[in-house]
Amino acid sequence: MERYYQKDIECADRASIQAIQDERLIKQVRHVWEKVPFYRHKMEEAGLTPSDIHSTADLHKLPFISKDDLKDQYPYGLLGKPLKECVRIQSTSGTTGKRVVAFYTQHDIDIWEECCARAIVAAGGTDEDVVQISYGYGLFTGGPGLNGGSHKVGSLTVPTSSGNTDRQIMFIMDLQSTILCCTPSYAAYLGERMKEMGYTPDQIPLKAGIFGAEAWSEEMRTDIEKTLGIKAYDIYGLTEISGPGVSFGCSAQNGMHINEDHFIAEVIDPETGEVLPDGEYGELVFTCIDKEAFPLIRYRTRDICYLTHEKCSCGRTHVRMSKPKGRTDDMLIIRGVNVFPSQIETVLMNNGYAANYQIIVDRVNNTDTLDVHVEMTPEMFTDNLGEIQERQNVLVDDLKSMLGLKAKVTLVAPKSIARSEGKAVRIIDKRKI
Repeated sequence: MERYYQKDIECADRASIQAIQDERLIKQVRHVWEKVPFYRHKMEEAGLTPSDIHSTADLHKLPFISKDDLKDQYPYGLLGKPLKECVRIQSTSGTTGKRVVAFYTQHDIDIWEECCARAIVAAGGTDEDVVQISYGYGLFTGGPGLNGGSHKVGSLTVPTSSGNTDRQIMFIMDLQSTILCCTPSYAAYLGERMKEMGYTPDQIPLKAGIFGAEAWSEEMRTDIEKTLGIKAYDIYGLTEISGPGVSFGCSAQNGMHINEDHFIAEVIDPETGEVLPDGEYGELVFTCIDKEAFPLIRYRTRDICYLTHEKCSCGRTHVRMSKPKGRTDDMLIIRGVNVFPSQIETVLMNNGYAANYQIIVDRVNNTDTLDVHVEMTPEMFTDNLGEIQERQNVLVDDLKSMLGLKAKVTLVAPKSIARSEGKAVRIIDKRKI
């Protein structure tokens, strides 16, 4: 039997959802006009005032904002509430080391955790479950979001964070964890390790997994489900919008329901900005209609997907988004971490290297790998292996500081990386996504 955390809203008719969105959008536009000079300026440039926005039918009139705007306004330029009313930040990395910092009032956190609670219940979670959260904690939103959602459901929460695989398995088996929350690649690795240790799917107490923060295929879902003996559910979110729980998978496993009482979704043509109809792939855009501290209006996510309002067998009525199939920018998601080539380029150039490099991403034993091949300049070229290793180690350390994950660095001879007459091929992504 399908379970719901808040059935009245999750299964509301379209007219009720529309009424909520209209009311909250009008209020939010007034809020940002009065409290966030950045938005007021953007609206004035577009010849708009709050009185021009009467319902969601007028949403298309409002200007878009992008991650560049968020970086330009770092850290406090988009605050919609006084700092004394904000109780937390979360953060994601920026393209040159400067981070996007999202602020939360207690109201914002309550909404976020409520969304995550809906996801947990959609995966079959109750107050009798043991939810093991193996997403990272700290500035990363994965751990804190699902942690709060698990508390709201009333489940026993096991905040293992990421890593230390044998300890993760010990807790799964000893505490009889029933729901696992982590990246899909880590879930696959846990399954592989448990198989090596002699555990069969029927011996593993897990019944469900809630996996997100990186792209994964349906084939990978099937493999994880088979190895761990579970049903695997999608979850989607962005730090800028709140974190995981913006949308979530249900028993139908056919797209993710967007929490439309908090977020309005649009899909646009990334070139023209034209809003596209259901079923057409384009760039996903979100408007936060009741977020207080960091209210984003028509935020371009760069993720490519489509929307559908087709009836879902789970009974939920909120619009569904497909799994994102790619991005309109050059961002990579590696082990759940956002990585931009420009971040890597910054580190290389800060260490005296020219911008001749290649990034090779692969998936080995269900874990993403990051290799960076870097050309030495003629001045630094040497066949002294000790010196080369020392330089590589410096780059490994600096890249880890910048990206938050470890890369393998290989220094190569000058002019040994193929040149292109057109756009340089910086990235080779060998993952089967």
